[in-house]
Amino acid sequence: MSTDDTTTATADQQEADTPLPRLGEIGLENFPPYLMNRIMGRYNASLREEMAALGLNTAKMRALAVLSVLDGLLIRELAVYAVVEQSTLSRSLDKLEQDELIIRRPDPDDSRATRIFMAPKGRETQEKLWPHIAEAYAQMFTGISAEEQRQFVTTLQTILRNVRVHQI
Repeated sequence: MSTDDTTTATADQQEADTPLPRLGEIGLENFPPYLMNRIMGRYNASLREEMAALGLNTAKMRALAVLSVLDGLLIRELAVYAVVEQSTLSRSLDKLEQDELIIRRPDPDDSRATRIFMAPKGRETQEKLWPHIAEAYAQMFTGISAEEQRQFVTTLQTILRNVRVHQI
């Protein structure tokens, strides 16, 4: 083991032995999970009126948004990408299918599995909602440079890999 490796290992061990600060010491305004939840809560709230006008809720909107990019996912994959519990997503998919926004098809490789596709009416609905999504997205990054945005997204991708449960 080189001197640099030993130094890094010693520093890592010291960090592991140091007790983590309590939430009260960190403060809510400095705690990333809290901030991410607040941001997403506000983002979803900013779209609520437009979603309701189109007969959507957050789960349905997320499903359509994901399908607009990754059409034909298995239900379990869609649940992961849409960040919706599978039971909630199943109810949402029932309604989306009833409203002719999605189409369910058996997976050609596994007759027990179902793939979800966006129907033309679903694509139209997503296209009507997109300007509002884009506006909310732009609002989030007001006053933040393109470089800072790229760095932020890169950091979020690293965090996602660190906490990943699913392979997607």
